[in-house]
Amino acid sequence: MDYYIAKTLQLPFADVVAKVISALKDEGFGILTDIDVSATLKSKIGAEWRPYRILGACNPQLAYRALQAEDKIGVMLPCNVIVQERAAGDVEVAAVNPAAAMGRVGNPVLPEIAETVRDKLSAVLERL
Repeated sequence: MDYYIAKTLQLPFADVVAKVISALKDEGFGILTDIDVSATLKSKIGAEWRPYRILGACNPQLAYRALQAEDKIGVMLPCNVIVQERAAGDVEVAAVNPAAAMGRVGNPVLPEIAETVRDKLSAVLERL
């Protein structure tokens, strides 16, 4: 099972970021964190990197259910969604596949929740 799901678009980077945020909201996710990796690497170590953002997305209802089932599941939250510029104007959007990670926890309640989150993240990619 792949640890991520992805889609590539041929749109400007900023437009893709805006579309991803909108699609996440449409699927019930809020954005808890927004890390501009290229700006952070530049300011911290002087390294150049292509446009790359990490969005920490959380669906509160599903996060609450997961926390009720497994109080340490917070180490896997929020769900990371990356937007990165690739070669030739391609912009890739990739999201964590929570079913791949949470299935290894060993709690029988989590796979159903993780599959629901994965389905919602897949729907986000389909909206793009």
